[in-house]
Amino acid sequence: MSDSVVTHILEIANTRHGPAADLEERPFLLRGASSATFDSEGVATRERKIVDAGILTSYVLGSYSARRLGLQTTANAGGVRNLLLPPGGEASENLMGAVERGLYVTDVMGQGVNLITGDYSRGASGFLIEKGRIVHPVEEVTIAGNLRDMFAGLVAAGRDLECRGSVRTGSWLLDSMMIAGE
Repeated sequence: MSDSVVTHILEIANTRHGPAADLEERPFLLRGASSATFDSEGVATRERKIVDAGILTSYVLGSYSARRLGLQTTANAGGVRNLLLPPGGEASENLMGAVERGLYVTDVMGQGVNLITGDYSRGASGFLIEKGRIVHPVEEVTIAGNLRDMFAGLVAAGRDLECRGSVRTGSWLLDSMMIAGE
């Protein structure tokens, strides 16, 4: 990898690290997996930023939760609609090139997310990366951490937007994550 690419990745890391992340709800995406003009209570949905430059700007509330908190509904009865972490400017190969030793996760299995504490633990498979290159496939490993720490450790997001589900994001380059397995 050229020095200019490494320098560019480091510039991204300095500008996108942690608090620079945005998270948007886009309920009107054409053919979006969760597109809807109304939530399950009949409240009109709207596009909005849930996280803006790393700062939580809105909750995800249906009418019942909103009343209990003394707040207004955010039209989220039945869940969120098409979450988007806006893509960064880098190709996943460039993000991978910045990794000295790490794991390129291609698949996760299981339900290991505690939405109260943010603790995260899931089975994973993918590829071992050494000096920016894929070395060999890896399977039957566990990745673990905390969602808050994962967002805070987000160095960069790739432009390879995944659009099959209701959550759209590119590849993530995280500064660290716990990995267990052989």
